Amino acid sequence: MSRRLSALAALVFLAACGGGSGEAPRDLDNACSIVDQRPNYLSAMKKTEREWGIPVAVQMATIHQESKFISNARTPHQYALGIIPMGRQSSAYGYSQALDGTWEEYKDGPGRGNARRNNIRDATDFMGWYMDKSYRVNGISKTDTRNQYLAYHEGHAGWRRGSFNRKPWLLGVADNVSARAVIYDRQLKACRKI
Repeated sequence: MSRRLSALAALVFLAACGGGSGEAPRDLDNACSIVDQRPNYLSAMKKTEREWGIPVAVQMATIHQESKFISNARTPHQYALGIIPMGRQSSAYGYSQALDGTWEEYKDGPGRGNARRNNIRDATDFMGWYMDKSYRVNGISKTDTRNQYLAYHEGHAGWRRGSFNRKPWLLGVADNVSARAVIYDRQLKACRKI
C-alpha cells in the first residue's frame, strides 16, 4: 500500500474512533443520560461550578440551547437571493457558541491561550467566566438561569439596556432555558450526579 493510502486509512480509522465527530449525546431531555454517555461533561461542569459558582444545570441548559451539545456547532450560512453564499450569521462556534471577539477576550484573561471552543472543559470554563462577569457587572444571580441566558445572548451592555425586551421570541427562549435548567437539576439530583 502506498504511503498516501496508508496515511488516509489511518486518518479514517482515527475519525471513526470518535476523534472529533462533534455528535451530540442521545436523549438530550435526560441530564442523567447525557452525563452517563459523556462523563467528561459532568466533570468539566462541576469544575466550572467550583471555580465560578455557576450551577451544573444552568450550564447544561445553556449548552443545550446554544449547541445541543454538538462540539463543532456553527450558525447557519446566509444566502443572498436564496442561492449566493454570504457567510455565516455570526462567528459563534462550539459548545458555548462563543463569538470570536468574546472568545479572544476570555483567552487573554482567565482562559489558556490554546483554549478551544469545541473542548467541553474550555467551553464550560468560558461560560462560567462570562456568567460570573454578568453577576459582577450586572448583579445577575448565578442561579438566575433566565437572566444569565439573556445576558449571555445579548451581552452585558445589551442586558443593561434591556434589548431583549424588544425580542419576544428571545424572552420565550430564555423561559425555556430556565425551565430546562430546573428539569436538569431535578434529574441530576434524582440520579445522584450532583
